[in-house]
Amino acid sequence: MVLLQCLCVVQAEDTPNARQARRIFNTAYQQVFGEQGATLHYDVNIIGIYKTNGTIWYKGKKSKFVDAKMDSWNDGTTVYTIKKKSKKKEVEVYHAKNNKSDKYSQKFKFEPENFDYSIAEQEEGLMITLKAKKGKKGIKEVHALVKRRTYEPISVRIKIAFVWTTIKISNFRSGGITDEMLRFPKEKYKDYEFVDKR
Repeated sequence: MVLLQCLCVVQAEDTPNARQARRIFNTAYQQVFGEQGATLHYDVNIIGIYKTNGTIWYKGKKSKFVDAKMDSWNDGTTVYTIKKKSKKKEVEVYHAKNNKSDKYSQKFKFEPENFDYSIAEQEEGLMITLKAKKGKKGIKEVHALVKRRTYEPISVRIKIAFVWTTIKISNFRSGGITDEMLRFPKEKYKDYEFVDKR
């Protein structure tokens, strides 16, 4: 009985649709998170409770984002965060591996092997659906809409527990990201207090 169940799981993961979905998803994912770097504008909505928008730049383990609520630079080791709503002139400093300043993105840790993949045609592009394999924690489901020919991301819906988060993506560009673009401009904030939260 167990052997039969294992065979069914292997067959389900190895359909032509699943292979195509995984291949296209991998291409889209590499355009965003590959070594060449990428930038995009995002509008996030977590069931109306938390909304924000901004622009993010990625390159390897480094990133920078300019958001409606905060600006942040991550050099792969240290994260520098400035909260825009705060009246204090402070730069909060965190470990990159344990960035407590960004509590929402911490919930979106993504492991590609934790999901079963499928793909379907939509009017706006190709919809790739990822459903978490049994027993996997964290993200339960992902609906990634990508452009037909280029596989550039258009939007992503992510389900954690019973909560859906929608991320609309615009102004996407893969490549052309330099280390200098991601550098924290310390000289700009020399009159700020640096608060070490590591």
